[in-house]
Amino acid sequence: MSSGIPITDHSGRINPYRNAAYALPLTAYSVLNRLLWDIKPESRRSRKRINSWKDRFSGEKAVILCNGPSLNKSDLSLLKNTFTFGLNKINLLFDRSDYRPSAIISVNPLVLEQNAPFFNKTETPLFLDRAAIGHVKARDNVAYLHTTRYRKFARDCSMSLYEGYTVTFVAMQLAFHMGFRQVALIGCDHSFSAKGGENKAVKSGDTDVDHFDPNYFAGGQKWNLPDLTESTISYAMAGQVFQEYGGEIINCTEGGKLELFRRMELADFVA
Repeated sequence: MSSGIPITDHSGRINPYRNAAYALPLTAYSVLNRLLWDIKPESRRSRKRINSWKDRFSGEKAVILCNGPSLNKSDLSLLKNTFTFGLNKINLLFDRSDYRPSAIISVNPLVLEQNAPFFNKTETPLFLDRAAIGHVKARDNVAYLHTTRYRKFARDCSMSLYEGYTVTFVAMQLAFHMGFRQVALIGCDHSFSAKGGENKAVKSGDTDVDHFDPNYFAGGQKWNLPDLTESTISYAMAGQVFQEYGGEIINCTEGGKLELFRRMELADFVA
């Protein structure tokens, strides 16, 4: 399953041009994919914005809010003085909570299109896959990400990064890029009632029981079924890199089935 590229290198970047020599099956696709992105003016603007976040929060803690039902059990009032990453449709929480994320990340094309009305009006810093172009207008608080198939943890996200089959892995890479070394997860249930082929695009039912809001994917909206095996592999990769650099990913989820990371109460983590 490995690409043959070490998890870490001197720069920490995923550079499709340089890495091509190490992963020949991916060469043509990755180089062309990156080249087509590099010739767009927005590529340079986004890369500059991503670079501006590099190591800005060295030595601080961050919390990633995943979108599982258990997020409703977490006390979000504890996060007032902590940098937080909201994922995908975290805005569905806003009508019933004073919580607001420090930044929002979304990479799935279906989610980017469905949640475009919110993304187009918010002033929160957004890190969106370049698939959002055409749905989400370019402006100062938007940085478009370039994703690649290279199975690698990007310590520097200014060039490319690996999606890892879950937006949570993207958040882990961006957190590291920004300098955070102590990162907690909440709402990461790592369990879904929906069954079917991994990554398969399906239509939702009337209500959604797999996310923190019953309208998250509901009423016939399309969504991609999870790939928990690949997600676990990505989480293990992230955990290894954080550990190598003196950090740690901690699971502060209320319940759930993710046992890869050490568990801790959220109140203890942010204290």
